[in-house]
Amino acid sequence: MHKPFMAMDFLKTARWLNRGRVAGYLVLLALLNAATLVFLVVTARNGVDRNGFLLGTDFLSFWTSGRMLADGASVYDQAAHIAAQQTYWVQQDEAFTAFFYPPSFLPFCYPLGLAPYFVSLALWLLATGAFYVWTGSRWLREFALDRPSRWILLAGFPPVLITITHGQTSFLVAGLLGLATLWVPRRPIAAGVLFGLATIKPQFGLLIPLALLLTGEWRVIAAAVASALVLALVSTLAFGLETWSAWAAVSSSAQAAMSEGAVGFAKMMSVFAGARLLGLPVSAAYALQAVTSLAVAGVVACVAWKARWRHGLGAAVLAGAPLATPFVLDYDLVLLAFPLIWLATREDRLPWERIAMLLTFAGAAFARPLAMNLGVPIMPMILALFFAVVARRALARGSEPREQVGMTVDEAA
Repeated sequence: MHKPFMAMDFLKTARWLNRGRVAGYLVLLALLNAATLVFLVVTARNGVDRNGFLLGTDFLSFWTSGRMLADGASVYDQAAHIAAQQTYWVQQDEAFTAFFYPPSFLPFCYPLGLAPYFVSLALWLLATGAFYVWTGSRWLREFALDRPSRWILLAGFPPVLITITHGQTSFLVAGLLGLATLWVPRRPIAAGVLFGLATIKPQFGLLIPLALLLTGEWRVIAAAVASALVLALVSTLAFGLETWSAWAAVSSSAQAAMSEGAVGFAKMMSVFAGARLLGLPVSAAYALQAVTSLAVAGVVACVAWKARWRHGLGAAVLAGAPLATPFVLDYDLVLLAFPLIWLATREDRLPWERIAMLLTFAGAAFARPLAMNLGVPIMPMILALFFAVVARRALARGSEPREQVGMTVDEAA
């Protein structure tokens, strides 16, 4: 056999990725994540790490928003937000940790400003992290994966560490979406409520209405709409109707800033950002993103067509979420833990599945450094491959796994 064909088979079947290696990789990554986190905290001085970043970085904007809300100030007044942040900490390059979340997120922010920064950061990560781990355990238990594997799998997932170091909302949003997709068949009202709460980060819910409509999950839809409206009403009554117009105004400027790279295309994981990083003009990048989003929606529609909601559809929706939006960062990829769990429970292995799972699991650890230092956007390609293998499984008849009591995650792989 020629070497190119041998290399292709090496990746296509990935037989070398056996259960022993999977277990070893998971343990190694879990230890590496824990050691990195300890190192960052221990070597920090006055809450600032060795690279000059405040521990929790992005959390500063949430905490500042809570303090501003308590003082009756507008969180969407960027000049006021910058000034409020800098009363606590001034970044070396005087950068601004922006706040573009919708007013629905403000009730979550308000209590964050009532405690000192690091106390609030710790409580935020503990609460949202516990919710995320609990949701992950529901997925693992659904497919009878054993208890030790739960902790190793989640602790070793690179986006988990990235979310912690950024103090981000990703644990909360991923937990809401992951639990909702799992509960749709048996707890439709609760699932709908969770979907409604997840509108605090609406770009990851683009595929959900499509899947719910095509599967006729009307109770879920009604509960989701009601939940989102109640959350919006609570925010409006607490913080004023004007917050919505202020958010609309700042969102418009944020869209323009994103198109020009204010966030940094190397930091983003989307098709749009990858295209811009490679030098494509804004219009072409958006066109490529639009084609990708429509293709993902079309595949999800095929999975949902004339069928009931099932775990495979939920996995496809979650796997497609980061691919369907132009604005996604590496910490948002914690959401992919749930379709990874679903795919790991297959009894057989189709071509490209093993390598797709490996790349998706580990990709976030390398995506940003490669993009920033070499200008190579690897994550959009990985996301496309992963969505393809998940959707292929979801489209297959009889794709739902049998419960396998006592099965470990490395045996599933």
